[in-house]
Amino acid sequence: MKPKALLRLLFLCCSLPATAQALRLPPSSLYPKLTGYSSLQADAFSFAANSAALASLKKFSVATYGERRFLLQDLTFYSLALVLPAAGGSFGLRADLFGGSLYRETSCTLAYARSLGERLKSGVQFHLYHINMPGYGRASAITAEAGFLYRLADQWSLGFNAYNPAGVWLGKNRAERLPAVYSLGLGFDPSGKLYMGFELCKEESQPVDFRAGLQYAFHERFLARAGLASSSSTFCLGAGIRLGLLRVDATASLHPQAGLTPGFLIHYPFNQGQ
Repeated sequence: MKPKALLRLLFLCCSLPATAQALRLPPSSLYPKLTGYSSLQADAFSFAANSAALASLKKFSVATYGERRFLLQDLTFYSLALVLPAAGGSFGLRADLFGGSLYRETSCTLAYARSLGERLKSGVQFHLYHINMPGYGRASAITAEAGFLYRLADQWSLGFNAYNPAGVWLGKNRAERLPAVYSLGLGFDPSGKLYMGFELCKEESQPVDFRAGLQYAFHERFLARAGLASSSSTFCLGAGIRLGLLRVDATASLHPQAGLTPGFLIHYPFNQGQ
């Protein structure tokens, strides 16, 4: 693929909230973050949506996610997450990789969250973000985010998360500043089988994005997921199967202009429960 064509595709891809929030934000995807506000169905990727979700995870867990955006090899995205429970809270590690030989974004994350009483959870994350374009240059930045989750009732959770509120600059020459992103979410767990989540996300200098997610375990071995992001009219679907403790999801996202993005998710908790 020619560099100019690739950069045009990268600009389109990275402006879609369902795939990546912005060109100079750590790469992300909508599907793994759908249970970020669940009190019953959180998994190893949930803290990617809200930092405090990590406090709900009490078992050592590992998960990986991958997708090929719009079926293009140079727009491949991979993510690996680890949850490490500890006395008083839980630690999380995440590594993300997006792009190909002509353009690449990487992000390494260290997170910690804990409960502050019976209803309130808080969490913080630190990110090392790096962008590399061979022949054009590279730049790095260290930034942080923090979040809270409050259990309104047995079935409802309210959360708030702030990414890069200090406005960290990218690179030594301070040519670009990473945008601040604020999210307000609501999670509804009517049972251990069904979860519905809703989120308003405001990125600096961008319109508000409404996101919604659904997960339903219609059998002890099978589950289904669906999600949407309003600003790009992007939808994602997934079906998962549990093989003992191992869970494997096949996923697909659809953008009305850019097309199909297939993906997969693998999640393994090393003991029963999340």
